[in-house]
Amino acid sequence: MKNKPFHIDGHAIQPGETARVEVNIARLPSHSNIDITIVVGRAEKPGPVLLLTGGLHGDEVNGIETVRRIIDREHHLPSRGTVICIPIINIFGFINFSREVPDGKDINRAFPGNKNGSLASRVAHFMMREIIPKIDYGIDFHTGGASRTNYPQVRCLLNDDANTELAQAFHAPFTLHAKHRPSSLRKTAFQAGKRILVYEGGESMRFDELAIEEGINGTLRLMKHLEMKNTAPTPSYENKQIRHSTWIRARNSGLFRSKVKCGQYVAKNQLVGILTDTFGEFKINIKTRTAGYIIGLNNNPVVLQGDALLHIGVHGGG
Repeated sequence: MKNKPFHIDGHAIQPGETARVEVNIARLPSHSNIDITIVVGRAEKPGPVLLLTGGLHGDEVNGIETVRRIIDREHHLPSRGTVICIPIINIFGFINFSREVPDGKDINRAFPGNKNGSLASRVAHFMMREIIPKIDYGIDFHTGGASRTNYPQVRCLLNDDANTELAQAFHAPFTLHAKHRPSSLRKTAFQAGKRILVYEGGESMRFDELAIEEGINGTLRLMKHLEMKNTAPTPSYENKQIRHSTWIRARNSGLFRSKVKCGQYVAKNQLVGILTDTFGEFKINIKTRTAGYIIGLNNNPVVLQGDALLHIGVHGGG
């Protein structure tokens, strides 16, 4: 099969070429342009098209840094096929240290978007018009929320054979069965016949080297599986499938001190933290209700009643 020119927003990228494409999405009242930068690496040989995206939420810097390092190390240059890298989808959120866009909307709840809609809707519409139809697979890099760490993990539909195959090839420490969220990139792409894995690691606005490097290594393993690379790092751990997970939440407002680390295995009824009143009125031992792995951890010591403290994944749970 002959390798053909690849077009993004009117720009043609030939087989064997690399290109950087700037696409204007909107203009702010200050006359500042909101542009999305896309880096494309193409091989001479035809093959799969893989999309790597970061910064769908502007404050999730680990995903942005993961895609940046992939470009910097020239991992985006395949031996076969095409790699499309978009380090920052939500440019406005990135420069404002924000998850959302100006009107408070979440781009990852705005798909498939509208060319005449809000900024979030316009970004989503561009992705669905210019990018998603061209790809076969994708990895969307994310980070835990404010002051919440996610241990390196892939989220996908484990009841879908194609998703499971991709997740096994990526081989993150954990693979979580995660249903599609309404109007998300992953769900909308799935409806278009595309498979996108969501990778989560670290916390917002803070670099996490383990999360970044595991994201890069997993990408290389997936590219090797797709025959886009000849070599890839061998994982030094078992990939654990998590089909059920549960959150431990604060029953009272107060100060939380964790007794465990992210990624750690915990037994049922194990002490995992202590919640105390600010003025010394109470001291509550936080214990697990089930055995599993700490896949998410709240690093903020100040918590309100109902706040999530720990996310526990049950290995092989139903």
